[in-house]
Amino acid sequence: MSGLYIHIPFCLRKCPYCDFFSAEDAIPADYSRLLCRHLELVASHQPQRNAFQTIFFGGGTPSLMPPARVAEVLDRAADLFGIDAGAEISLEANPGTLTLDDLRGFRAAGINRLSLGVQSLNDASLKCLGRIHDARQARSASTLARRAGFDNLGLDLMFALPGTTLAALEAEITAFVELESDHLSCYGLTVEEGTSFHRKFSRGHLPLPDENDYAAAFELLHARLTARGFSHYEISNYARPGFECRHNLRYWQRRDYLGIGPGAHSFYAVGWGERWSVPGDLERYRSRLQQGADAAERIETFDRRGAMAETLYLGLRTAEGVNARLFQERFGDSIDSLFPEAIQRCGSCLQQDGDRLHFTLQGWLLYDHLISLFL
Repeated sequence: MSGLYIHIPFCLRKCPYCDFFSAEDAIPADYSRLLCRHLELVASHQPQRNAFQTIFFGGGTPSLMPPARVAEVLDRAADLFGIDAGAEISLEANPGTLTLDDLRGFRAAGINRLSLGVQSLNDASLKCLGRIHDARQARSASTLARRAGFDNLGLDLMFALPGTTLAALEAEITAFVELESDHLSCYGLTVEEGTSFHRKFSRGHLPLPDENDYAAAFELLHARLTARGFSHYEISNYARPGFECRHNLRYWQRRDYLGIGPGAHSFYAVGWGERWSVPGDLERYRSRLQQGADAAERIETFDRRGAMAETLYLGLRTAEGVNARLFQERFGDSIDSLFPEAIQRCGSCLQQDGDRLHFTLQGWLLYDHLISLFL
């Protein structure tokens, strides 16, 4: 495996829109040891191991883990698998959990890319989203990250919030750009089943923008951020040149990665591909590891058709799109011959430049509908 995802499913407070496996709890004292044990068990079944090229601490709130424990996990990963000298090592952080000492500690531990879950620089919006930080703390965290030595800094921005306007989003974009980050992840608010927001929405207490307002917000983000030098390299992600998230590109390019921690997923590029999942249950996770058993379960084995569909589903999320020549070499048939009706129905929303098949901006706006034609 040459990518590693490490799930830290603990938060001071669970956000009302979040449907990831997480718990409002302190990180257990043995959690880093459990992660190391998981790495050891995986390594024992892989005599041929590739050094990790990307590592991503996600959550939850990974910045709640003490830097020394982060270093412990990274050191064990290096011992067992190796970590490339130029590896991208990311950590998600909540601006309300950071001090300069913490940030310096994470940097010394080996983290070289920081992703701050800012979401908004408007205090009213942050309160609506249930965030534990305010706009002042978000700005401070960005400044402190630079002081701590992070030269690869990403920020999350959430749009299409209840009651917001394009004018308010314009102000948000300006404020985010002024923080001079290298990467922006811009997510439209979605209401997921099982969340607090879903319960409010079901009762009619959460007014969300309609499709036209959402489209206008998406187009405004694209216009303003690309004009400021950001590349819109994936539906929800923008980066300055050279600062694309290499770990997330692994997902969209359908390359292998190992996921450890309860709630994590793995993808093995064997055959047509296998996807594995660690159940979101901490006590079960601890028990399985203590027994020396595999903590993950295989949840999907792809056949050729499924692998083709997922290659398109993931690749067309990116500006690079799907390489039609490599697709034909991999699967033995061309995209044109396999999906003529889907391509015809996509019309001008799907374009081909040489070998590169990709959606336009309008295609991205209609992504869920258009991609369903290929599935």
